[in-house]
Amino acid sequence: MTSSLRVVATIPIDPARSADAAPALAALAEASRGDAGCLGYEVYESAAVPGLFVTVEEWESQADLDLHMTQPHVATAFEVAGPLLQGEVAIHPLTPL
Repeated sequence: MTSSLRVVATIPIDPARSADAAPALAALAEASRGDAGCLGYEVYESAAVPGLFVTVEEWESQADLDLHMTQPHVATAFEVAGPLLQGEVAIHPLTPL
């Protein structure tokens, strides 16, 4: 039995524009929950760092995550959030200890 893949992504948005990004990121999470192999997908805004959004995801496999990244709802979210970024999006696949 293989274990699922857990991923955290950080999305640094210009704090002055975070209200513009939030609906697109919430829509991304909602749509992503319907993707094949998605076991969980939540998005949060950091209470410690203004403008920093964090996704917490769980996928059945790397192939499911790879397919997710090709979906139209991912492209749409990046179209909206891309111009609002204040830094690089970082995707962190997690390895349990």
